[in-house]
Amino acid sequence: MKLLPKNLIKGPAGRDAEAGFTLVEIMVVIVIIGLLTTVVVINVLPSQDRAMVEKARADIQLLEKALEMYRMDNLSFPSVEEGLEALVTPPEGLRRPARYRQDGYVRRLPDDPWGNPYQYVYPGEHSVFDVYSLGADGQLGGEELNADVGNWQ
Repeated sequence: MKLLPKNLIKGPAGRDAEAGFTLVEIMVVIVIIGLLTTVVVINVLPSQDRAMVEKARADIQLLEKALEMYRMDNLSFPSVEEGLEALVTPPEGLRRPARYRQDGYVRRLPDDPWGNPYQYVYPGEHSVFDVYSLGADGQLGGEELNADVGNWQ
């Protein structure tokens, strides 16, 4: 039986039996994927943080408008005890319950982008009433992402 030279041995589909990726080629691909992932993360994460703050501002504007409509219909803002819940369901003791809008002033109360309820103070420290989010840390005050986002800004 005659043996063929090593360079003439063919595997399935006509490829050389020893064909494949080297460890160096695989490592180069992994490094390139890592670099691309790093670039994406560096560019996307700050955008997400800004988007959360902008979402909080949009929600606060919606709640402000709903509170103004509530005041026009009911001749006063909800008390602190009634809170923002008064925008969804009529509070007890309304002077004119018939004036309360049948479907409320908002369908449901949104939570802030960090999963906490919006805060409401009447009378407010910054304006007639204050509606605000406590920011990412969920505590009063803070800086950058932890800063409060309110209707006075």
